[in-house]
Amino acid sequence: MTINSMQKNGLILAAFAVIATALVVGVQVLTKDKIAQQQQAQVLRTLNQLIPPAMHDNDLYQSCRLVTHNALGSNEPHPMYRAWVNDEPTALAAEIVAPDGYSGAIRLLLAVKPSGELLGVRTLRHQETPGLGDKIEIEKNDWITSFSGKRVKSEDDDRWAVKRDGGMFDQFTGATITPRAVVGAVKRATLYLEENADTLFNAELQRCEEAAQ
Repeated sequence: MTINSMQKNGLILAAFAVIATALVVGVQVLTKDKIAQQQQAQVLRTLNQLIPPAMHDNDLYQSCRLVTHNALGSNEPHPMYRAWVNDEPTALAAEIVAPDGYSGAIRLLLAVKPSGELLGVRTLRHQETPGLGDKIEIEKNDWITSFSGKRVKSEDDDRWAVKRDGGMFDQFTGATITPRAVVGAVKRATLYLEENADTLFNAELQRCEEAAQ
């Protein structure tokens, strides 16, 4: 093969690489808004499952505010939703992170009454092992519903652990790390929301859509 042929083939390969990269970037740009809309719709559906209509007369999604506290699983701003009936606070919901899942961060949504009683928890996104860790999904297993109606007495409440660690929550066969991470994240977030409920209901916080602009 001559030098000219090698140069020509190299240019062709480079051109294909540029075109392929441009196509990937273009697809990402075109689908970004659609993915965001799908995630928003998922959160709204889940919110209405955890906080039923009888518990709010305000628009839950429009009540979204951003809260930053490491008890919610990271130092990033976390969306929080406030529910009222006749101007009386009835529930707080927050998107939280369990940073120590088996395959990375697990994103959750939980709702709690001002008294600290959990209304429920749902998994939003995760990368846990199919058939094992993915039992945190309500579509795969009802394990995630075991949080409903429970309270955290204090930071030292040792009931809040999987049974293998002496707690009250089941673990999964062959997958203890995933439920352990979820239980820990829910415990920390629930305690934070209960202890700061009055402040969070009354605080002037940044609206979620303002941060997205």
